[in-house]
Amino acid sequence: MSEHDADVGLFTGSVLFGGLWSDGEVAALLSDRALIGAMLEVEAVLAEAGAAAGLIPAAAAGRIAGAARGLDIDPARLAAATARDGVPVPALVQSLRQAVTEDAAGFVHLGATSQDILDSAMMRQAALALAVIDRRLARLVARLAGLADGHRATMMAGRTRGQIAVPLPLGLRIAAWAAPLIRHRRRLDELKPRLLVATLGGPVGSLSGLDPEAGARLEAAFAARLGLALPPMPGHAQRDGVAELGSWLSLLAGALGKIGTDLLIMARSEIAEVRIGGAGGSSAMPHKRNPVRAELLVAAAREVSGRLGVLHGALIHGEERDGAAWTVEWQSWPAMAVTTAAALNHAAGLLDDLEIDPAAIQARAGDGGDRGSADRFIDRVIADAASSDGGVSGGKLSGEGEDA
Repeated sequence: MSEHDADVGLFTGSVLFGGLWSDGEVAALLSDRALIGAMLEVEAVLAEAGAAAGLIPAAAAGRIAGAARGLDIDPARLAAATARDGVPVPALVQSLRQAVTEDAAGFVHLGATSQDILDSAMMRQAALALAVIDRRLARLVARLAGLADGHRATMMAGRTRGQIAVPLPLGLRIAAWAAPLIRHRRRLDELKPRLLVATLGGPVGSLSGLDPEAGARLEAAFAARLGLALPPMPGHAQRDGVAELGSWLSLLAGALGKIGTDLLIMARSEIAEVRIGGAGGSSAMPHKRNPVRAELLVAAAREVSGRLGVLHGALIHGEERDGAAWTVEWQSWPAMAVTTAAALNHAAGLLDDLEIDPAAIQARAGDGGDRGSADRFIDRVIADAASSDGGVSGGKLSGEGEDA
């Protein structure tokens, strides 16, 4: 199995079905190997922040940071210890201590606990994954805005509760697909400061064992060097940020599922208002053009929404740290992010290959109908799409490169 195949299968449990449910780019950003790299970077930054705060000799911090950034730990090396400890950090810290000189080893992981390292590393990963998702979302919004503009005058039969109602422009229906996606980009912008935070609280979230002034310098330097926000207090047992991330992913996946549902109806053989290119074949009925991509948008929305309830269950977090609740997060939001990223790719391919039949659409509209305020509504959505373009992805993390 190639490394790419392993990443694709990581959150689906299957390489065979990975092309349906997974996304290689985002899965790689959230893979075990990427998480280990992010944890080592957090340990490197912790040492550098310790030196900046006057808690670690500069020479020792340099050796720790250099060793952390030079280590390449295979996930298999940590697997047994993770199963024993319930978290990969203790074994990772042991490997790092073994990689530095004896005089520096005592300063490794200074002031931190396992949750500080893992939570901070995962937020680094989340920032990278969300940047990819947002870029795809921006492109999809632009594509939908163009389609809405181009089909202002394509009148179609509006349908409510599954029955033909009165005519409306196809452009208005497409604008209704785009409008929630624009709002979701803005929601992401609002969410990031609450979600993408550094966690540094030590054993029970009080940074015990450190002088308060030195602790304040340490956490400020730690967050700044990681490119993450500094929260009012460590959120070891406050998991609303991760739960909100899951909610956002479910909202986005649901909006894509709405597009898929509408196109499944429009592509039905007896309606045939659109044809879905790249459609799948049937083993028994060669005449069929199965609308696979549209189906996958609906399936992905159901998959992501199902995981949301599990993630919200992790909000019930006992005392200062709850291993049962915390562990649930590791299985939930990364899989939700990968599935949502895959759905965005399916949506883009679906629109690229979509064949719209204006004659068939307008034939069901009868007398053409009254466009009413549709043009004004379409204009508003297009203006919203333009105003939201380029304003959401924000700055880069330390060491993050430009998109290829």
